[in-house]
Amino acid sequence: MQIQPEPLDRILRIKAVLACTGLTRSTLYRKMVAGTFPQNTQISTRCMGWRESAIAEWLDNPMSYDAANRKGG
Repeated sequence: MQIQPEPLDRILRIKAVLACTGLTRSTLYRKMVAGTFPQNTQISTRCMGWRESAIAEWLDNPMSYDAANRKGG
């Protein structure tokens, strides 16, 4: 029996997140503050990104997403 590795959870940069969500930059940050969009993750001193799995979860049901009730970050 061969064990399959878990799929990688890529980090998406702002342009990719905006392209796949259809949000504007200001709306994305406003939703983050309100807790209705996944928080970004710092990946270096001047570089932020979002976990692809978190964005996919938000895309599944954007109207009822609640960042406070999500695990990890």
